[in-house]
Amino acid sequence: MASAGKLSGKTALVTGSTGGIGLGIAEVLAAEGCHLILNGLGEPDVIEEQCEALQRTHGVRVAYDPANMMDAEAVRGMVAKADRDSDRGLDILVNNAGIQHVAPIEDFPPERWDAVIAINLSAVFHATAAALPAMKSRGWGRVVNIASAHGLRASVNKSAYVAAKHGVVGLTKTTALEVAGQGVTCNAICPGWVLTDLVRAQIEARAVKSGRSFEQEAEDLLSEKMPACQFVTPEQLGQFCVFLCSEGGDLMTGGAYVMDGGWTAR
Repeated sequence: MASAGKLSGKTALVTGSTGGIGLGIAEVLAAEGCHLILNGLGEPDVIEEQCEALQRTHGVRVAYDPANMMDAEAVRGMVAKADRDSDRGLDILVNNAGIQHVAPIEDFPPERWDAVIAINLSAVFHATAAALPAMKSRGWGRVVNIASAHGLRASVNKSAYVAAKHGVVGLTKTTALEVAGQGVTCNAICPGWVLTDLVRAQIEARAVKSGRSFEQEAEDLLSEKMPACQFVTPEQLGQFCVFLCSEGGDLMTGGAYVMDGGWTAR
């Protein structure tokens, strides 16, 4: 039996949720009584343990789908299966899966461009397209896209990521307009730096290049962009996601909401 909470009995699919931001969001959703479908990469034994821990701790059902987010048919199939296998259908879709590659435009490998666009943008489109018909037919649904401050601002050497995240913000707005008045909302959350494996790798690369410590480079990275000089946490993103999926978020749609420590206020 699901635990009591703001989202008790609802079902959410969170892509890229076997670690980092996605797992943090999934944990908060589960704490609010939401059944889950996880998706992402990792060792099967570790993923099984994650699912069991979430079930045991929060009393919710947790499944896992290994769909390849670069495969359009696999993404759409995952959403269809989640809707079909859930008691009341898929209520919440959190598009979170993402990858990064850093290089100047003239040196950016075409295959890496294609991969970043496929996972960070095209997968959002395919998952959303697959989820909307059932959500509209039931008169309730929430699509939450994890974009980035880079969906609103640019940085050098991140052409594919910036293009994809800007695309996610635009797709969010279009989706919101198309489902307006049908009980379905679509919003984007635009976090600043979160200490994920992707960001940790960037900081480590900076430290190798400069010869300084990880901590010094992390502080510099934060101070360059975020006046608050603190990393956003996955739990904070999860809490905002819960709000957007609660009654309080009923009329919040088409927004690109920042959680960036002042990054985009400059």
